[in-house]
Amino acid sequence: MPPRNLLLDRLPRDVYARIKSDLTRVSLTHGQILHRAGEEIRFLHFPLTCMVSITLMTADGRTIETGAIGNRGVAGLNAFMGGHETTQTEYICQVSGDTLTIAAEPLKVEFNRNTEMRTVLLKYTQVHMAEISQNVACISLHTLEQRFARWLLEVRERTQSDRFTLTQEFMAQMLGVRRAGVTVAALALKERGAIEYVRGDLKISDVSALQKLACECYLALKDEYDRLLGVRDSGSLG
Repeated sequence: MPPRNLLLDRLPRDVYARIKSDLTRVSLTHGQILHRAGEEIRFLHFPLTCMVSITLMTADGRTIETGAIGNRGVAGLNAFMGGHETTQTEYICQVSGDTLTIAAEPLKVEFNRNTEMRTVLLKYTQVHMAEISQNVACISLHTLEQRFARWLLEVRERTQSDRFTLTQEFMAQMLGVRRAGVTVAALALKERGAIEYVRGDLKISDVSALQKLACECYLALKDEYDRLLGVRDSGSLG
């Protein structure tokens, strides 16, 4: 089965038919910046096999991930949610892969005239807000090992892959910790048989073990997405 974006699958079929010709499949590379803070959002990205991080940089130059977008979502919500730019966050490709990219204008036209589409995207916004809230609690209450396990499960779910290239420096930035902390957490997961990790090449070898090591946040957000935007039983819209 070809890769899909599940949020696109949830759009009304007449809307999808009208925007289909505006969608362009693009290959993204690790570290590629899709949107910089303060810029107008001109394009939206529906990931297929890549993963996009929403990152925030502090005044002293440190970067942390505030959200992640994969094949269940879209990058660029501000374009049709009342704003045209983001003042604090950047979108950066975290895991290489493909995305369906579309100019903001065709989507804004459909958003403004189609109630069903607007409902789908507002529900997705609700999921996105829940993720931000859950992340705040997760950082405050859970150990780095739990957070790291959860984060890897989310990467796996959003990219539909058990293997990806992730440097320790990049993972440390996304988790908001020192590289040494990622080294210790990765070693702990490796010793428990959950992952294999060699020089930036990370493989999830035991999903069940990883789920047992992860905090409750992973399943809490997955359940919220399924509650609001359950996946259709039918295939891809093509």
